Parts: sequence; structure tokens; C-alpha cells
Amino acid sequence: MNQDVLNVNNIKVGEIELEDFIYSASINEPLMHQVVKMQLAGRRSGTASTKTRAEVRGGGKKPWKQKGTGRARCGSNTSPIWVGGGIIFGPKPRSYAFSIPKKMKKAALRSALSAKMSEGAIFIVNELNFEQPSTKSLVNILQGLDIKGRLLIIADENNINLIKSSRNIPQVKFLPIAGLNVYDILMADKLLIVQPSIDVIKNRLS
Repeated sequence: MNQDVLNVNNIKVGEIELEDFIYSASINEPLMHQVVKMQLAGRRSGTASTKTRAEVRGGGKKPWKQKGTGRARCGSNTSPIWVGGGIIFGPKPRSYAFSIPKKMKKAALRSALSAKMSEGAIFIVNELNFEQPSTKSLVNILQGLDIKGRLLIIADENNINLIKSSRNIPQVKFLPIAGLNVYDILMADKLLIVQPSIDVIKNRLS
């Protein structure tokens, strides 16, 4: 598969050969769903917490004597059946994260990239460098490329000026190539990949 390589002026400056096993793979939606669930589970804070009968305020003295009052026996006002008592089996801080095999993660990434390629949503530019951060310059480039909607820019993490230029643009997200993941790919309408990142993707998914 060959894909056009554009410059910042939306002029074709060459072609690049893309691997079919990455960009024309079978689209496995259940697998992508499973990987996205794993990603979102790992982001959950897991800070919900309740107090057991050992942690609530109170206790100590027996509320009333065991016999002779006509009332049910009671040993502590921290009992879960009392108002203000402890909570039975309530949530405690925990991690919701789980993991899946690396081969499944790679297969899901290939499926996600193939899905975007089949939609014609992947654009490749030869370079996207700025001498200094400039949001206006990046906006003009994106308008020239006729890219609209939610955009994911994939480039080297050391491209600081690009990072700073993109972070104030609504619906535009910069993703370092090392952080490539299924969720961000699927959430984006379009992908803008800087050409050197193509080789990194190839090495990662081969």
C-alpha cells in the first residue's frame, strides 16, 4: 500500500510504502473494545471509600444492658444496623487496572490503524517543525490541509514547539509516538502522522 506524503502547504512531495499487515489488517472490533476497556480501567481513580464498624465514631460502652429492657440486645452503636453505624461490604480504595497480553494490544493497534486507513482518515506530512511555538501557524497549516474535526497529531515527543503550538487548539491533541494507543486513535476523526513516526510504528507493531 502506497500513501501520499504531503508538505505543510498540502502539496504532494512523495509517496511512502505502508505495511499491509498494519494498515490493511482485519478489523477486530471485540478486541479493540477489550483494549479500550483496559485503558479506561487503568485511568479510574478507585478512591471511593466507606467506613466499617471499626472505623466510625462511637462504640465502647454497651448502649443498654443485655436483659430486662424489652428491647433487642445491642453491643455497640457502631453496628451496621444503626443510623451512623458502619457500612457492610462498602467500597474501599482499590485499583481497577488489569492487563492483557502484548500480542493482543499490538493486534488491537493494527485494527485501529486499519480502521482509520479504510476511512481515509490518515494523513502523512514530511515534517511539522516550528522555529518557535505558534498556534496560529499550526491552525493555518491544518486549514490548508483541510483537516476538520477531532485531530490526533502523532510525532516525536522531542518536538517541543509542535507540542506547545497544538495544546491551545480545540479538538487537537498531540500524542507522542511512544504513547500510541487504541483509545486515542478511535476517539479521533483524523490522524496526522509526521513521516519519521511511520518507521517507529512499523518497528513497534512488527
